[in-house]
Amino acid sequence: MSPELSIIIVNWNGGELLRRCVETIASSQPTTTYEIVVVDNASADDSLEQLRASPSLAPLLNREQFRLVENSENRGFGAANNQAFELTKSPFVFLLNLDTEVRPGTIDTLMRTIKSDETIGVCGPKILNSDGSLQISAFFNPPRVWHTVLSQLKLYHLLPHRLRGELLLGRHWDHDRLRSVPMLSGAAMLARREMIDQVGGFNERFHMYSEDTEWCWRITKAGWKLMFVPDAVLLHHGAQSSMKRWSSKERLKVRLEANYNFEHVALPRWRVAANQFTNYLIVCTQIAGRKLVGAQAPELYWVREIHREHLKRSLKSHSQ
Repeated sequence: MSPELSIIIVNWNGGELLRRCVETIASSQPTTTYEIVVVDNASADDSLEQLRASPSLAPLLNREQFRLVENSENRGFGAANNQAFELTKSPFVFLLNLDTEVRPGTIDTLMRTIKSDETIGVCGPKILNSDGSLQISAFFNPPRVWHTVLSQLKLYHLLPHRLRGELLLGRHWDHDRLRSVPMLSGAAMLARREMIDQVGGFNERFHMYSEDTEWCWRITKAGWKLMFVPDAVLLHHGAQSSMKRWSSKERLKVRLEANYNFEHVALPRWRVAANQFTNYLIVCTQIAGRKLVGAQAPELYWVREIHREHLKRSLKSHSQ
């Protein structure tokens, strides 16, 4: 008999973080029937050996409620999750980053919430950083010019705090109440199988970054709700896989390119061009401001060139 919930973890060189993630799932003792599916994207470290060697996990790993899929290449986050979607039949799936730690009650709280309203496609928990501080996990999506201007030029200070949070979400919102949002962090998403069957899985064009942005956009576009659940809490150490793969500069470049690709998928061409022009103009304004006070801003010059290239590409696309 198929379990009610499939917990999917995509691993790439996760080291002890993978073992710790699975251990916290087991120790949280969800009341729902569940299985854990680990999809390994050709890891070169000993993360799988550490997982198998964990004494506390021996009862779990030797039962049918655990499955390990070992890929011969790194297929990326989205493709590996899609692979797990096809391998499982449970009515709910919980996508977890390997560098998360699940607290007792979190899975049960998310399950109660998603079952309470058949229009909820995905639930997301409150996420904490390693030091216990809030990690931003509810976002505005897709981007608009007014949102970028208010955020990047810090004009949000002109708005009352509560209004600012409701309009902009992200770091402006306290993440303190149950509500539907335009986007949830891909670090932890409990999804309804019926929604996945209708909307589809991740767009495999996005190897890393923005795959969750694009998926959330498609989910809400199809009429499903994304629900932020503050009473469900987990820890996320954050960006552990990407830090092993890229420098901070390379990671920012990959993220900006992914954001640009998402806009091309989700938005009319004129909106892509407007967004890229706004990004470029704002960075130019920030550089000018730094110059006025005699401050150096080498990273802004580099970001400006990326936005310049994206603007050129969007204008060329718009003219075709």
